[in-house]
Amino acid sequence: MSTVRSSLSDENRDTTAKALQGALVDLIDLSLVGKQAHWNVYGKNFRSLHLQLDEIVLSARNAADLVAERAIAIGVSADGRAATVAETSSVPKIHDGTISDTEVVSLMIDAYTAIIANMRERIETTESADPVSQDLLIGITAELEKQSWMFQAELG
Repeated sequence: MSTVRSSLSDENRDTTAKALQGALVDLIDLSLVGKQAHWNVYGKNFRSLHLQLDEIVLSARNAADLVAERAIAIGVSADGRAATVAETSSVPKIHDGTISDTEVVSLMIDAYTAIIANMRERIETTESADPVSQDLLIGITAELEKQSWMFQAELG
């Protein structure tokens, strides 16, 4: 049990904790998918995608850290273990081996579509439970939507 006391009611804390935990595993998985694609992308847009994917990884890792620290601040633990991420992430899986540049773009669009849909649900869930966590999720979602737009723009 955490020694951090939250100003949230137990019910609101539990609701918020669930939303933050879901966001955490999705963001960790996004960073892992991004790095896997970064290492294995090939094609005429290799260089730009290779660099873009590193930006995505950094952004996802930073957002995951903010989410985990918010969970701790409200008195719940953050679970970013590999097994937890593998079991509970909503991010579509990425295959092993090389991945064409066009496939990477489609894969990232699918990943963002899934994460953003879940983030929007988490935003609604935390509206009355914890507006502070909701604000954090809104900011992260805005960045995810920006990144999604950038990948969609690559389709022409």
